[in-house]
Amino acid sequence: MTLGSTSTQAYGEPSYWDNRYVQDPGPFDWYQKYPSLAPLLHLYVQDHHQILVVGCGNAALSEEMVKDGYDHVINIDISSVVIDAMQRRSRDRPQLTYIKMDVRDMNQFESSSFDAVIDKGTLDSLMCGSNSQQNAVAMLEEVGRVLKHGGVYILITYGAPVYRLSLLRDPCFWTIKLHVIGDGFSRIFHVLLWIILLSNVLSRIPILCLVALSNVSLSMPNGDHRSFQNEKFVAERSSGRQAWELTKPVPVNDDGSSVDTILGRNPEVHYIYVCTKVGLHH
Repeated sequence: MTLGSTSTQAYGEPSYWDNRYVQDPGPFDWYQKYPSLAPLLHLYVQDHHQILVVGCGNAALSEEMVKDGYDHVINIDISSVVIDAMQRRSRDRPQLTYIKMDVRDMNQFESSSFDAVIDKGTLDSLMCGSNSQQNAVAMLEEVGRVLKHGGVYILITYGAPVYRLSLLRDPCFWTIKLHVIGDGFSRIFHVLLWIILLSNVLSRIPILCLVALSNVSLSMPNGDHRSFQNEKFVAERSSGRQAWELTKPVPVNDDGSSVDTILGRNPEVHYIYVCTKVGLHH
């Protein structure tokens, strides 16, 4: 099947992702790259921790983490194509391990194996597919099982609290903090997306779903990125929206509606849920 003709129902199928990585073998990071996430990861994940990255794809995230001093990062993905490629790419980095595995069934790992599980788009992809609720619950149950007591599940997502909190709270074995990170490139990306649509080459672009795509961060030189973020901060202040520091949790009420009050409606951010395991997995 081609990327252009694949429905969202295929996002849980290995064949979709195998095809995607055959057609687009180059590195690709969903949502955010490591340098922008590093301050938050340093807050919750220590260098010696046992780390699991789920749905790793061919992102540079784990490689950048190892360069930054993390000792042991295990990566799993449902696609054998991308795992084979990443095993070849990382053969000189013993701190990195890549395993073909379905996040909904991680029986190769013993319970309480990891201090941190990092998810950058995997839960979102399941939520875009068929049997989304069932698959998402299965994934979260497995994440909770493999986490140690006190371990953290760090979910980077486009899903606002009103859509994600009930799902995340359902397992009842972790506490949740919310962080946000600015997505200052969404307007630029929307323009690019429309150009692509008009050029009739959308089938060449890997997608989770259009909503997710609209939040993908593009890379810029560090200086340009800082300048852009400074301009964005000024724009947010002038528009009445509150800029929020990445490492400062956002207050969240039971239904998540407080976030709109604090950040404004439809803020240009990615949401980062830090779920700390405090109870026993059932």
